Amino acid sequence: MKQRIFKAAAATAAAFTLAGASLVSAQTATIGTTGPGSNNQVTSTESKVVAATNNNMVGVNNANAQNSASGSADVSGNTNGGSATSGSASNSSSSSTTASVNNSSASVAALAGLGSPSSQTASMNTTGPNSNNQVFQTSTSTVSLTNNNTVSVNNVNTQSSTSGTATVSGNTNGGSATSGSTSNTSNTSTSVSVSN
Repeated sequence: MKQRIFKAAAATAAAFTLAGASLVSAQTATIGTTGPGSNNQVTSTESKVVAATNNNMVGVNNANAQNSASGSADVSGNTNGGSATSGSASNSSSSSTTASVNNSSASVAALAGLGSPSSQTASMNTTGPNSNNQVFQTSTSTVSLTNNNTVSVNNVNTQSSTSGTATVSGNTNGGSATSGSTSNTSNTSTSVSVSN
């Protein structure tokens, strides 16, 4: 499991004036015409949370079983023995597997889900003497992206080949017997790619 968390937080506290401050809330805070010695506060909190989980399971299973056998060559019971040859036997197997998992678009979509920050304005005017005037603005954005990738590739290749017997017997003049050749060939190529 691979987890990536992106978190950005910004907090701003201002007393008396917030002109020109960079804020990321969609609200406007105004404090005006306050009394002497008064306590005036505005609190604005914005929180954005985007969570995405990708569960990817890829499984490939290749099973191949082959068997070949050449025939028997027999020269027997002849006055003048001739020749006998059995044919050849062979096995050939080729397997190619490609598995690809790409979650990059999910990461981009999760970040895009936060949207663009909007402007925040705050103003104070006509405040009374010895008054306490404060504006608190907080914006928090959190992106949590979890990728669970399981890739399984299983290649099984079973081959057997048997050459036949060659027999020369019971001939006045012996001949010849040749059994055929046998061979096995297996080619396997596996490629796995995971991109988060």
